[in-house]
Parts: sequence; C-alpha cells; structure tokens
Amino acid sequence: MNLIRLYDTTLRDGTQAEDVSFLVADKIRIAQKLDELGIHYIEGGWPGSNPKDIAFFKEIKKVSLNQAKIAAFGSTRRAKSTPDKDNNIQTLIQADPDTVTIFGKTWDFHVREALRISLEENLELINDSLEYLKSHVGEVVYDAEHFFDGYKANPEYAIKTLQAAQEAKVDCIVLCDTNGGTMPYEIPGIIAEVQKTISTPLGIHTHNDGECAVANSLVAVDCGIVHIQGTINGFGERCGNANLCSIIPALRLKMGKECVTDEQLQRLREISRTIYELANLVPNKHQAYVGNSAFAHKGGVHVSAIQRHPETYEHIRPERVGNVTRVLVSDLSGRANILAKAEQFNINLDSKDPVTLEILEDIKEMENKGYQFEGAEASFDLLMRRALGTLRHYFSVIGFRVIDTKRHEDEIPMSEATVQVKVGGKIEHTAAEGHGPVNALDNALRKALENFYPQLKQMRLLDYKVRVLPAGKGTASITRVLIESGDKTSRWGTVGVSDNIIDASYQALVDALHYKLLKDQES
Repeated sequence: MNLIRLYDTTLRDGTQAEDVSFLVADKIRIAQKLDELGIHYIEGGWPGSNPKDIAFFKEIKKVSLNQAKIAAFGSTRRAKSTPDKDNNIQTLIQADPDTVTIFGKTWDFHVREALRISLEENLELINDSLEYLKSHVGEVVYDAEHFFDGYKANPEYAIKTLQAAQEAKVDCIVLCDTNGGTMPYEIPGIIAEVQKTISTPLGIHTHNDGECAVANSLVAVDCGIVHIQGTINGFGERCGNANLCSIIPALRLKMGKECVTDEQLQRLREISRTIYELANLVPNKHQAYVGNSAFAHKGGVHVSAIQRHPETYEHIRPERVGNVTRVLVSDLSGRANILAKAEQFNINLDSKDPVTLEILEDIKEMENKGYQFEGAEASFDLLMRRALGTLRHYFSVIGFRVIDTKRHEDEIPMSEATVQVKVGGKIEHTAAEGHGPVNALDNALRKALENFYPQLKQMRLLDYKVRVLPAGKGTASITRVLIESGDKTSRWGTVGVSDNIIDASYQALVDALHYKLLKDQES
C-alpha cells in the first residue's frame, strides 16, 4: 500500500467557518485527539496573525504527541521586504514548529489585482521566501493558492510558480482549489500537466463550494498525489473544506491506501463528535461514515435484509469507523424492525409473539397521531417494555400545574410549576420556577424525584425541539416535542405529542426520567 500523508487544518482553516471558534485549551485537546487518530500533520494556526495562535505553539510544546508533526501557517514575504526582515516569516520561525507551510499566489489575476506587483516579482518572493525558510526550518510545505483557477486562466504562469517553489527545494507542493469550484473531471488532466515538470511530492487542498472537495481529493490521490489537506467534519470557510472524516475511510477501505491503522480508524466517529462538542455544534446526523444516520435503516425490507447480510444495504461495516447499525421504527416498519430494535435493547421478543404485532400496530397508530420514534429511541424502548409488562413502575405523576405570570409589559414572564408525584406509597408535592413553562416543569419534576432517586442530579436536558404538525388548525395545531437528555455516559431521545405544548413536553420529560432510572438499574 502507498502511504498518503494526512494534513489536518481544523485548527486554522476550520476556524474560518461561521460559528466555529476554539480556545487555546480546546486546540490543545483537539491536537491530542488528531494525533490519536493518526494524523501526520496538525496545522496549529497562523502565529503571525493573532496572540491565540502564538499561545498554542507555546503550549503544544509541553504536550507529548505520538506521531503528529505540528505545522505553522503563513504567507510569502511582503513585496517590499526581504525574508530576514519580514515579520510574518520571522514569526513562523520563532514559533519553532516541526513544519512550516506558506501560501503564495499562482493566479496571475491575483498577482496583479491583490498584490499589485509584476508576475516576475511574484516568482521571486515565492522562491526567496521558501529558500530562506528551508535554511531555518526542517520541513517546508508550499500551498499554491488558487492553483486550479490560476492554471485554467494562465497555465504557463501557474506552472512557473510551482517551479519557483521546486527550485527552493520545498518538501511538498500543494495544489489548492481555494474557491472550491473545480470539478472532478478537470483534476486528472491538470495534475498530469503538472507532473511533466514538477518532481517534488504533490499535495491537494480543496474547498467544498461545488460539493466536490472529497471527490476532488480522492481523484487527486488516484493521480499520484501523496499529501491531503482537510478538516475534521469538513469545517471551513463558506461551504467548508475537504472532510477528512470521509477521506480517511475512503482511502483506507475503498482505495487500499495506507494512512491510519485499523485501530485508529475505529476511533473516527468518537473524534468527529468530540470536535463537534468542542466547537459547541450539533453533529450532522446525516454525515457520511460517522453520522447517526449513516447506517440507519427504516424500511422493513431493508432491515430484514441487513439482518441476514449487512452488505445488502451497507457499503462498509459501520464498526470499522466506530459507528453502529441502527434500526429506525416508524409506520414503515415491519416485524424485522421491531425484533432488531428489541435485540438492541436486550429485550427478548419472538417474531411469532402476538406482542410483536401489538407493538407494531401501536407504533403505526401513534405515528398517525404525530409521534415519531426515529429520534426518540428511549420512548420506543419504554413502549416495548410496557407492552411486555416488564417496565418497573418507578413513579407516577398525580398531577401538575404550570403558571406563567407577566406583571408588567416590559418584564419577562415568570414561570412556575407545581407537581404531585407518587413513589411507592409516598406523595411528594413540590413547586419550582424556571426560564419558561417547560423548564419550570422540568425543575419541579426533578425536585420532587431527586429525594427518592439522587442519580437524577446527573441528568441534563441537552436539546429541545418543537414541531407544529400540519393540520390547518392554527394555534390549536398538534405539536410534537423531541427531547434529548444525557448524563456522563450516554444520550437518549424521548417524544411527546399533544395539542397542548406543555402536555407534549411533559410526556417527553417523564419518558426521559423513566429511561434514566431504567438505564441505571440495568447497568
């Protein structure tokens, strides 16, 4: 197998994305995770642009990494400066990274309009910037910015910029699709022309504006590229960068290329989700390979088939990337879905058991009313156990009342909930305030139950979604509430449906509390 070197730029290019920002401590933790994944280069930032990145390069020296090299990013020298006096170049050297990566202009349009210098001057600043860095740093990578657009506009000049880098004896020349508009069918011809004059190892850096970043990267590898730049989860400016969470398994499992070990590949989903969490973003459930829905099956025919032969509807075994097969339950479900789901929750259910048909009919009736169990697997688990008569009765809610009070026009309403719960033979009557009626009800239920079940203090409400179901009834419409809860070890989803949003929320909250108690009892 041929080794493909993986260059991650999540900590630099990834933070150009809207809504993505990391503290220095976050960046250190992400670097450690990337190292565990087997990434060869971790681009920590641009030390010449901000104090946070300077701090990162100082702090990362205190961390022991297994294999990854830390790279610092910058640009060629300024037009009216020399490398030894250029602040950007000097800051890169002072950061003392393992590798320095700088970008330069390859598109004649940018040279004239952005730098406002001659084409010849641009070749000089590329060459002498790289030569100077090579004499001070162990490894130097050159990013040929806008290369594909530059090549299409002026092939001869674009190649000359690469030759200027090659003459400086850089370690790798990276061809960049900076605007993200190059199509996969264009890549092979352009790379073939480059290879006629450039013998330096080549890399690829693509953006996803044309939805082709991953495809372009893989096509480039097929053409002889040995270095791929990208980000975890495809984070990046505008539409994002090439997604390493798709590229890595494709290289390893589809193309037979050496990049990470099988053991490292199995951590892909975990590391993807960790970085989503540190970015404070909700993971994309439909993301290839690592998303919750990547190996989720809804149709009964599909489920029946994958139980016999998973490859009938799965392009790889999900365990290879740390994911799992999921069986969704809906009004499309057949017995196979119910049995598969029961097995997942360690519930003993027979295909000929009348309860199976009863559960199936209940699901179809409930979904007809607006319930949805794809994102509420905990509610489905409880539904099965109730049908089987195996669900322990932890508590019952005798009643509740929620009051919203707004005393003055310019004041925020006050929310207060009162609940009565019964645990065993004891009744607890309690009240609590909250930020809105649902939060108040949640607080009151927990306050009443935590005296009996202290473990509920570990539980958190992580996400709350409301959907108004189409019925043409205006403010009297049916609402569906989906709640995601979690503790230190897991997450679970529950659902409630009613024409009263408080009642729908109550149903989902009570299911969430029941599931937490059930889960802890069985663990």
